[in-house]
Amino acid sequence: MSSAADTAPAAPAAGPGPAARRDRTHYLYIAVIVAVALGILVGFAAPDFAKELKPIGTGFVNLIKMMISPIIFCTIVLGVGSVRKAAKVGKVGGLALGYFVVMSFVALAIGLVVGNLVHPGSGMHLTEAVKGVGHAQAQAASEGPVDFVLGIIPTTLVSSFTEGQVLQTLLVALLVGFALQAMGRRGEPILRGVEHIQRLVFRVLAMIMWAAPIGAFGAMAAVIGETGVDALKALATIMLGFYATCLLFVLVVLGALTRVVAGVNIFQLLRYLGREFLLILSTSSSESALPRLIAKMEHLGVSRPVVGITVPTGYSFNLDGTMIYLTMASLFIADAMDQPLSIGQQITLLLFMMVASKGAAGVTGAGLATLAGALQSHKPALVDGVGLIVGIDRFMSEARALTNFAGNAVATLLIGTWTGEVDKDRVRRVLAGELPFDERTLVDDAEDAGAGAGVPGQREDGEKELAKA
Repeated sequence: MSSAADTAPAAPAAGPGPAARRDRTHYLYIAVIVAVALGILVGFAAPDFAKELKPIGTGFVNLIKMMISPIIFCTIVLGVGSVRKAAKVGKVGGLALGYFVVMSFVALAIGLVVGNLVHPGSGMHLTEAVKGVGHAQAQAASEGPVDFVLGIIPTTLVSSFTEGQVLQTLLVALLVGFALQAMGRRGEPILRGVEHIQRLVFRVLAMIMWAAPIGAFGAMAAVIGETGVDALKALATIMLGFYATCLLFVLVVLGALTRVVAGVNIFQLLRYLGREFLLILSTSSSESALPRLIAKMEHLGVSRPVVGITVPTGYSFNLDGTMIYLTMASLFIADAMDQPLSIGQQITLLLFMMVASKGAAGVTGAGLATLAGALQSHKPALVDGVGLIVGIDRFMSEARALTNFAGNAVATLLIGTWTGEVDKDRVRRVLAGELPFDERTLVDDAEDAGAGAGVPGQREDGEKELAKA
């Protein structure tokens, strides 16, 4: 994909015409909404039965995760391999990492301010059972920053695909992409082969997406059955405070950045990604929407190299929602245990957590495990209180995932703008609805899937122009 007007020729494929087919995905996402509502009803009406449905939701999320490594690999290899100047890739990666660090500090600061104003942990009480849960979560946390760095290196060139490690896949894809750069024209047949593999991968994903309503039903029923109304009422303050803080961060901080830097209205961008937010809300996993985010940001007008580098890296390093969660949860636990932290203690603890959170990327229940592990290492006396929020962690996980997703979408647009790899006219037209995303790319088995404007790998002309840059 290109950052210039060369994207325009692909646009008509998404619009009406003799070859266009009816968008059946409208019914798919209506079914997801109905499934979520049914899951809530079953969770309240038959909680014991609802708990047994948890494997259904887990199975659907695992199916999506199965596709993430090959999608990331193909996207990055095609993006990096088609750019003849390696310095451009390095510029995008360096700028992205710098932005991620800055936004992590901003998210921590906002959570710190709100947490000190609300004091959500006041009036809570510990039990022996709650104490045990906290220590169990601490054991599930990551081992440390050194192990994290070493863990980026896969055992073999292909083991990252079998183990499902995003950062390992990112490393291998970058190496392959740079190798193809060095090969020049001799690498072009390989690039075309990778492009065909990418089409195959997205076709498999299309089949999986039709199971979304079933997965949403099982996931939602299980969480309602496990949590119950009592836990929600008791912990409503921290939960609602966290949701409000995440909303404040997205609308105010990210909204201001998108308006000032990219000239984009945040509400238009969020509406454009509405189906992805619905998918995340129903599965409580931002990973379930990662393939769609890659496709949609390319369709929006951001160049393939920027999307291919920023999105996968952001899923491990740009965790704005997790940063806010760690801040408010720490203050909540400290207040609940009558061990309030001074401002200095809060800052040092949260800086430690920001580093620790990077090592927990990709871990199931990463937010809770990171919280417990960081407290164990930095403030052991507070680990006992982690069990206080286990009951609502699933609901807070949804807010974390939604915020992380929004943060990565905005980051991709901003990095593309700063590097001049965004077609601004196309962004305007897409967000205005003039160039709708071709949903057949990901959720239909039509013969012409892949011909739409939003299909990764379909902008050969644009790639040639980008390669000349």
